[in-house]
Amino acid sequence: MKYPVIADHVRRYVAPKDSDLELLQSLLNEVSMGKGTFLLQPGTQVMHEYFVVEGCLKAYYMDEKGSRHIIQFAIEDWWIGDFDAYFNGNPSRLYLEAIEPSRLLSISYENLQKLYDEAPIFERYFRILVTNAFISQRKRILSTLEKDTKARYLEFCTSYPNIENRVANYDIANYLGVSPENLSRVRRTLKS
Repeated sequence: MKYPVIADHVRRYVAPKDSDLELLQSLLNEVSMGKGTFLLQPGTQVMHEYFVVEGCLKAYYMDEKGSRHIIQFAIEDWWIGDFDAYFNGNPSRLYLEAIEPSRLLSISYENLQKLYDEAPIFERYFRILVTNAFISQRKRILSTLEKDTKARYLEFCTSYPNIENRVANYDIANYLGVSPENLSRVRRTLKS
């Protein structure tokens, strides 16, 4: 297999035939990015979704006041993209930026449809991923409404193992919706 990491990822959710995985791999393209480079910016047409082989990225949008709001980090074994723009043909509203040098696998919308037609097991695979993402998003919203910074930070560490050593404190604070000072205080308390 050309990309065993994605084959292993798929097998965690469904049981594809080898020919299904070979088809998937034939439809993927490898993308390399340097730290601080953008995969997407607002207003661009979104043609691909991305699987992270190595590295770390963040997805965020800027509000009308110019404030940045991080909505997702993507580390190894995660998919990232502007899903609304990808599936609905809208211009992107998000920035996708590499926090570290990153290596990704991309699939175009057309190739994804071909994959669904020729290997229907992937409709199930992506449905499971979307369902899990929806559940995670709902948990994040409820956590923001109900929990204090410490509880939210601990949930974040569970969702993104070891990422606190890879991502700046102010980006984690932004994702959690708290001040960097508040997050630093919580992290110091947890280390004591």
